[in-house]
Amino acid sequence: MPSLCRDCLTPFETGSRCPACGRPRVLSHPELFDLSIAHMDCDAFYASVEKRDNPELAAKPVIIGGGRRGVVSTACYIARIRGVRSAMPMYRALQLCPDAVVIKPRGAVYAQVSGQIRALMEELTPAIEPLSLDEAFLDLTGTARLHGAPPAVMLARLVKRMQEEIGVTGSIGLSHNKFLAKIASDLDKPRGFAVIGQAETPAFLRPKPVRLLWGVGDAGQAALDRAGIRTFEDLLRWEKRDLVQRFGSMGERLFHLARGEDRRRVTRNAPVKSISNETTFDEDTGDRDLLDGHLWRLSEKTTDRAKAKGMAGRTVTLKLRRANFTLMSRRMTLPDATQMADTLYRAARGLFDQVPEPGPWRLIGVGLSDLVPASMADRLPDLLDPHAATRAKAERAADEIRARFGNDAILKGRALR
Repeated sequence: MPSLCRDCLTPFETGSRCPACGRPRVLSHPELFDLSIAHMDCDAFYASVEKRDNPELAAKPVIIGGGRRGVVSTACYIARIRGVRSAMPMYRALQLCPDAVVIKPRGAVYAQVSGQIRALMEELTPAIEPLSLDEAFLDLTGTARLHGAPPAVMLARLVKRMQEEIGVTGSIGLSHNKFLAKIASDLDKPRGFAVIGQAETPAFLRPKPVRLLWGVGDAGQAALDRAGIRTFEDLLRWEKRDLVQRFGSMGERLFHLARGEDRRRVTRNAPVKSISNETTFDEDTGDRDLLDGHLWRLSEKTTDRAKAKGMAGRTVTLKLRRANFTLMSRRMTLPDATQMADTLYRAARGLFDQVPEPGPWRLIGVGLSDLVPASMADRLPDLLDPHAATRAKAERAADEIRARFGNDAILKGRALR
C-alpha cells in the first residue's frame, strides 16, 4: 500500500515505520498518490501564533478573546480539552479553565502570518482558493511532473515548512473533491493528514451525520431535521425529484453530496457575493452584553475573511433568529466599503440597537456584501462620524506596534477597566 513518512517525506510501501528515518508518523492509503484536491486548515491559528511569539505559553491553556466583549474567539487545544470552544462566554470558559491565559486578538499579526503561509502555497500551485486567514483549498492536479513528487508529498512538505519556517501547524485533508477534502481536514487535528479516497467514499459517508454538510446553514440543518434526515444514509433514501420539491435548489446539491459528488473547482478568483459569520447558541439568550460580545467576535471573523480574500464590503447585514426559528434581518449601506472590524462592529451594533424585540435569540450573524477590491476600502471620511478615520488609523498603528513589541506594548484605555 502506498505510504509516506510525514517527518522525512520518504514515500515507500506499507510499513508501520519509515524505512529511511525509522519514525512512526506514517500515512498509508490505497489512493494516497492519486488524489490532488486538498484543504489546509491551520490548527488553533490565533493561539498558535501567540504561542510562537511567546514560548512561555507553550504548555499553558491559551484563550483568544476577552475584554468587555466577553466571548472566546478561539482557544488552543489544551484549553479545548477542558471544554473551551469558540463563541463561548468568557466567564464560562474561565470556569472550565481557570488557569487559562487570555489574550486579546492581534489582527494585523495574524494577517501577516497568513500572508507567509499563502506564499508557501503559491510555490505549489496557482489554484488556491482561500476561505479565511487560516484555511484554503488547493488543487495540485498535474503538478507531479513539475515538483517531481505527487501532491501528497508536496502537501506534507507544506505543513512541515509551515512549522519549521513560520512556527504554526496545520492539518491537511486530501480527497477527490472539495467537499470531502474539507471533511478530511477535520478528522485528525491537530497536525493531521487525513485521506478520503474515491473507492471508500460511499461507505465513509453513509453513517455520518448530515451536519458535516459544508455550506448548509442552521436553517438548512433545521429543515433536514424536520424531514427526518439526520445521516447521509437517511438522505440516500430520497429521490432527487423529492429533494428538489422539498428543499428547492438545495435539493439537487444534497442529492449529489450524499453520494460524495462535488463538481466545484478550486477557483483562485471565485466570485464571492457576500462574506459572513454566524453563531448558534446552546441556550437562547437575550443578554445584550453577551450578544454585544458576539457582534464583535463575528465582525472580527468576517473582516478576517474579507482581508484574506482581498475584499471589502459596502453593505452590512445583521441576522437574528428567534427562539421559534423565525428569522429577522437588518441591513444598511455604508458611505464607504470597509474591511475594518471596528467599522463593521459599529454598524452591526447600530442595527442591533434598532431591534425593538428583547429576544431571546438562538442565532446571531454579521455579514458584508456589495463587495469591492480591498484597494477601494476605507478611503472616504464618514461625515456622520468624524473620528472614524482617526480610530481606523489608530487601530492599524496599534496593531503594528503590538506586532513588533508584543501584545501589551500598547493598550486602549477601556482595556484598563
